[in-house]
Amino acid sequence: MKFTKMEGAGNDYVYVDLFSETLPEPPEALAVKISDRHFGVGGDGLVLICPSDRADARMRMFNADGSEAEMCGNAVRCVAKYVHDRGICGRNPLRIETGIGVLTLDLELKADRVVRVRVDMGEPVLAPEKVPTVLRASSGDPNAPAVDVPFEIDGRDLSVTCVSMGNPHCVAFVDEPTDEWVLGIGPKIEMDPRFPRRVNAEFVKVLSRSELQMRVWERGTGETLACGTGACATGVAAILSGKTDRRVTIHLRGGDLVIEWNEETGHVIMTGPAREVFSGDWPE
Repeated sequence: MKFTKMEGAGNDYVYVDLFSETLPEPPEALAVKISDRHFGVGGDGLVLICPSDRADARMRMFNADGSEAEMCGNAVRCVAKYVHDRGICGRNPLRIETGIGVLTLDLELKADRVVRVRVDMGEPVLAPEKVPTVLRASSGDPNAPAVDVPFEIDGRDLSVTCVSMGNPHCVAFVDEPTDEWVLGIGPKIEMDPRFPRRVNAEFVKVLSRSELQMRVWERGTGETLACGTGACATGVAAILSGKTDRRVTIHLRGGDLVIEWNEETGHVIMTGPAREVFSGDWPE
């Protein structure tokens, strides 16, 4: 089975083109093996690039623990690059089907190769029941966004904002996004029963009205160098909390993403890089 390793801001996945390849085993089991950084190819998970009857291609994404995720913002940019650069579809913009619907992606080209992608990520989901989380706004309104909600965990007091970008996120603003927060508290937030489908945990430092620094503990994977949906959720949370303007640059460990929450459409727009690392053959 041929595969391609790709990364977007350091968020790396193993991609398999199901227009031409066949999986040797169920994707859940393959994701665990192929993502292993010691005995496999190594990556944050497995992404399948599939035919679609609704769009130019379809993306299925599996975390390193084998669980299937609804969406990955960094991965969908890489899917768009693969689909364009390998000649599967030459349209610009492209339409990619994901677990949260069909997304539109504008391609920035250099020498007819994709270098950056602008993705319309749609509207954020803010109703707590749909995130989902049992946390509620201080007003008690069950449909009000859970913004700056007090959150005690492992003897620590945080204020968190809950956002779904098709997958659930818990955003906490801290003085410094240290290992103590990300590696120590991140996995505990992921598994906390107040998030019935588990959750991605973002730890964020405000640098200015237009810049944030972020680290993320991803559901089913652990810390990654970047998370596209997490960056989108963080941008939304920062705006809801009054900490930034509606366009922010988010500095992640693997690079920068630009997030804009359009006031007129309500859609979140993410812009970031996509890069192919290498290709190879996985023994069946």
